[in-house]
Amino acid sequence: MDSSFPAAASSSVEELVRREVADWDDEVVCNARFKAFSGQRSDWEPSFLFWRDLIIKIARHLGVCIIDASEVKNVWFSRGGLTPLCIDHVLREMHTDGDILLKEDLLDPTSGRLYMVLRRVGHLIGISKSWDLQGNLQNHLILKTRLQERCADVIKILAESHWTSTCIVTMGSFQSICKSPDEAFAILSHLCECGKARYFSIKKKDFIEGVKVSLVSASVLNISSLDCDVLHLICTTEKLQQQLDVIDKRWESSRKMALSSHKSGNKQVAYRYIRQVKLFSESRAKCISFLERVEEVLGLIANAESTKKVSEAIQIGAQAIKENNVTVEEVYTHLQDLEENVASQKQVDDALATLQYVDIEDEDVEEEFKKLEEELAGDTPKSQTPHLQNAEPVEDGVPKEVKSQESPTSLSKAMSNLSLEAT
Repeated sequence: MDSSFPAAASSSVEELVRREVADWDDEVVCNARFKAFSGQRSDWEPSFLFWRDLIIKIARHLGVCIIDASEVKNVWFSRGGLTPLCIDHVLREMHTDGDILLKEDLLDPTSGRLYMVLRRVGHLIGISKSWDLQGNLQNHLILKTRLQERCADVIKILAESHWTSTCIVTMGSFQSICKSPDEAFAILSHLCECGKARYFSIKKKDFIEGVKVSLVSASVLNISSLDCDVLHLICTTEKLQQQLDVIDKRWESSRKMALSSHKSGNKQVAYRYIRQVKLFSESRAKCISFLERVEEVLGLIANAESTKKVSEAIQIGAQAIKENNVTVEEVYTHLQDLEENVASQKQVDDALATLQYVDIEDEDVEEEFKKLEEELAGDTPKSQTPHLQNAEPVEDGVPKEVKSQESPTSLSKAMSNLSLEAT
């Protein structure tokens, strides 16, 4: 959480406090509340409960589970320059009661299973280490109630996009659901400690981190070899989607430049951009073809889990991967091929600059631009743009059928039973 508190958030907090506390502007009542605690707990407990509940309400209003002690004391409850003298005491009591956690109190989700077991045993027999809040009042504090609520929010979001009892996501996707890396760490830690999630990683050519989350009341199962394969496939789909996004942007840019050059009368440059559009179309078709293969395997695994027992699902899923031969080497080989095809706009330009245009007929250019003008008429939204994979590539200015490129033998076999052909 950023140490600087936005003015808009500060104003929002002030409005909430006035709405929740009817007598906030009552001088006598506020002076009594702002005093430091003294005496026995029974003497100041009503005031403590007031501040505790108000802190939680404000955090819920802001949608956060991690708060900054200095902001709570100096910003949230500042009244005419005066701040509550009891806030430090309130925060320490909340930590003692278990309402506030420090980062040091959290389970490290990346630690081994033995560490987690020993930690749980320590909690059960009461010998777990307790961190003192006394010297940590300038650090970020985690509200346990809000942490539990945010965990439920994350599981709900994941459940909306997954229809199975468990799901596997990359660490990047998990963090994107959370508001910050610190919150992601806290949420994952709590889910792991509750048995609702498991962190795991795989080391292929790249180091991939993932999370397996239970979307039902049952605890999440141990990580299997199939889970590692699924994580790798999911990571591959994300990379392929990123490649598609890059290709789409370059395709759209080249398309617009082609039309602009044609309108300005520079047909040679316009034709050059048309060739770029065709090359990007071919690259996109390759990317989509492989993406469909990976998604097909993921679909087989998901269907197996939903219709069979877990043990049967693991066997069927593992068999699906084995039969389709989607291996790590094949994935990276294909990704490397894609990267070479769309390495940079400059490389494409340099390559196309060497093309000879002496045999180009004006009719060919006019025909190509007639299609472009029809597509761009009326500023057609991107969502209505025709699929690029249907575009025909050209060779020496003449449209031809897309030529199949040689792929590794194992990759060709990978999706033979899915009726997909590597291009």
